[in-house]
Amino acid sequence: MHSSVSVWLLVGFAVFAANLPFLNERCFAIFALQRFSLSKPVFIRLLELLALYFVVLGLGFFLEAQLGNRFPQGWEFYATTLCLFLVLSFPGFVLRYLVKRRGVRHE
Repeated sequence: MHSSVSVWLLVGFAVFAANLPFLNERCFAIFALQRFSLSKPVFIRLLELLALYFVVLGLGFFLEAQLGNRFPQGWEFYATTLCLFLVLSFPGFVLRYLVKRRGVRHE
């Protein structure tokens, strides 16, 4: 696989994975949480977001190893990529918590 294709594949998957916790009520879009009847709590969404960050990180390491040598990374790399992943999740957060829903009455 060409390096630019793998980079765009990783970026696209990261955008999808970062927004996934906010766009559905299932855990990892697979498991239904029957304990919480209305919606997932925020802490479960954040734990899911953190787990998906590690999935994207693993995919990035795998694609890097397929292209050649995998380079060692320091803590700065992980802090930066986590912050970037949180920024990528912003559209899903806005749709879930900041956009007013028409036709829903809060009493």
